[in-house]
Amino acid sequence: MSHHFAGAGDVGVPLKSTVGVGIPVSAEDIILQTFDNDERKLQVCGSMRPIITELDNNKRGSIRTDVADLVMVKYKCSSNGVPITQTNGSTLPLVPGSSKDAEFGGYNPFDHRTVQYPTTDMETFIHLLKGSLGSGILAMPLAFMNAGLIFGLIATATIGFVCTYCVHILVKSSHKLCRRMQVPALGFADVAEVAFLAGPPAFQKFSGLFRGLVNTFLTIDLLGCCCVYIVFVAKNIKQVMDEYVLDINVRWYMLMMLPLVIAMNLIRNLKYLAPLSMVANFLVGTCMTITFWYVFQDLPPMKSAPFITDWHKWPLFFGTAIFALEGIGVVMPLENNMKTPQHFIGCPSVLNIGMAIVVLLYSTVGMFGFLKYGDKTEGSITLNLPKDELLAQSVKVMIAVAIFLTYSLQFYVPFEIIWKGSKHRFTSHPVLFEYLLRVLLVVGTVLVAIACPNLGPVISLVGALCLSFLGLILPSCIDLVTCWEEPGLGRGYWRLWKNMVIIMFGILGLVTGVYSSMLDIIVTFNQ
Repeated sequence: MSHHFAGAGDVGVPLKSTVGVGIPVSAEDIILQTFDNDERKLQVCGSMRPIITELDNNKRGSIRTDVADLVMVKYKCSSNGVPITQTNGSTLPLVPGSSKDAEFGGYNPFDHRTVQYPTTDMETFIHLLKGSLGSGILAMPLAFMNAGLIFGLIATATIGFVCTYCVHILVKSSHKLCRRMQVPALGFADVAEVAFLAGPPAFQKFSGLFRGLVNTFLTIDLLGCCCVYIVFVAKNIKQVMDEYVLDINVRWYMLMMLPLVIAMNLIRNLKYLAPLSMVANFLVGTCMTITFWYVFQDLPPMKSAPFITDWHKWPLFFGTAIFALEGIGVVMPLENNMKTPQHFIGCPSVLNIGMAIVVLLYSTVGMFGFLKYGDKTEGSITLNLPKDELLAQSVKVMIAVAIFLTYSLQFYVPFEIIWKGSKHRFTSHPVLFEYLLRVLLVVGTVLVAIACPNLGPVISLVGALCLSFLGLILPSCIDLVTCWEEPGLGRGYWRLWKNMVIIMFGILGLVTGVYSSMLDIIVTFNQ
């Protein structure tokens, strides 16, 4: 197999070139074409921008073919000064390299990471807890109401185990791809793209698609969280205000919040948001302490709550539980910034210990919150606290302020994804259009919250739709394509069957969770 590049000249005159046995090629853009000497067939791999490379005929017979043998990522190209190119929708640069030789050539990505301020194991552990212990913990009693006391415990532990395992295989795949490509680190979207681009030929054309899917679902997930936050804050403030002023619709509180939310999200620099996060963490810790004090007062007996509910409620449990438990979005940044990244996975490891604590806390809050409030459990456990007691009212105000301050941090990542993909269209007044986009996105999240002010179904919908894909389906797909040829699918294709079971579990949860959540949202909207 021989590789040739043809491209347009600087003055816009089409170049003429030959490929293989003298087939003429004309292109305004760069075209990567290969000629298979065995099958006597010309293969056109796609349009490209210029790239500097050299032909290496010694690579014939490699287990990879054509594009896969050329895959390398931006870290190597930036050091060599090679321009970025595209193929199959990928945004990754292409330079020659054998993935098999690279993986077993002794390259250790951990030795080549240059992180300015690397985090210790303890710091990473704290960040993992902070990233996983979000507002979802307050919704766990509602999840248990849709599952039952005992079934909820078993199902929460099962989902927690599967989610943790999927994080394991995602990080392991990242390490394998870093060794093959000889790069120090890869982000979440990078791992998805490189896995398919460097995988079997049949999967390579999906590399750009999966990168786009990661960014799309991350954006929907985080903007969905922003919608949940608006509903959450408005409902808690309404309960307090109803004791002192006239009872008004919760949607008016959302509209009154809009100017403040817009003003807060006009802050462009992330470092100015860090103090808000510190204040929010302190308030959440205080609120949870007081909430536990209320929950454990006069607990009813265990037999007062159903051990298992009707099966048609389980999809709502799944969506809420995975929304609460799944922290897949923070995993790769945490691992990439560790001083000792090899400690992130394994046994014991930062991930295992952290997720064990997270599952234990979520199970405790869910079980005892449901046991305390039963069928009257609200979308957030703070809404079940007494309405006329000053201490309970202070909890609702503090948690509302904490979640309100967290909105900007949740909004930052999806905005960056959208802005980086669209700012090239607004070169004349980029700052003006950036502010305009911020305002439009914030207004959009508030309008969605106003359209559906029922907290439970919104949480379940976001969890089922986005986190089923990002946390369950995608890691299994990445593991499959990464290990397809090396080290293989294992005896009896056990790796294939294992990943297929997880993928089917994720698809089942996605479809049933979205369907059940949408039914509840439609009922709420009609009301």
